[in-house]
Amino acid sequence: MYDGSVTSVVDLSRAAQLFHALSDETRLGILEMLRSGERCVCDLQEELDAAQSRLSFHLKVLKAAGLVSDRKEGRWSYYRIVPEALVELHDAAVSLQPSRLRILATGRSTTRSSGRCCG
Repeated sequence: MYDGSVTSVVDLSRAAQLFHALSDETRLGILEMLRSGERCVCDLQEELDAAQSRLSFHLKVLKAAGLVSDRKEGRWSYYRIVPEALVELHDAAVSLQPSRLRILATGRSTTRSSGRCCG
């Protein structure tokens, strides 16, 4: 169970890679389809009504980010979500939350105390 804390410093480059992979509606649609389990690329192509080259590009982005993995069976490729990557993504998103203590103490999400910007 998640306890609300992030135990490690987030790798910003990795976070950018993950968020980039999710920045497209087609890629989000692919992940939505894979939520129920492994799917053949032909099923993805049919459901998304996507050209093979376009779908391949989006799967390549998701795979490069580590969000999906694939396996070959004969001439078919099957894709599935990599759960550990979703944990990384969750931790990266949570790390962006403002400090609850700072917000409660000041009523604002800033650490400036003088009201002026630079010094």
